[in-house]
Amino acid sequence: MKKSGIVMILSTASAEQAPVIAEELVASGLVACVNILPVQSVYRWRGKICKEGESLMIIKTREENTGSAINGIKKLHAYEVPEITVLPVIGGHAPYIDWIIRGTGHPG
Repeated sequence: MKKSGIVMILSTASAEQAPVIAEELVASGLVACVNILPVQSVYRWRGKICKEGESLMIIKTREENTGSAINGIKKLHAYEVPEITVLPVIGGHAPYIDWIIRGTGHPG
């Protein structure tokens, strides 16, 4: 299978902040799309078990835009240590992959 050149970046944020981050990333032309899903997170922070509602952002972009997208997330994010993980997309529906490629790299 041919490598797609696309990645998905996963990041969580507050329900209020996720749409702000998503809109800025899309408006900048760095990413083609951001899905925002409500999630319940359970994690250890500074020795305590924490449980809270957050929003999971599934961010789609070109592999070459990864560094700039990560910097954009960090700049806008309120968390001290935001979740930012990158997953390669090894394939998919060709017209959708093409849409992501066409939708990134150029603002607006």
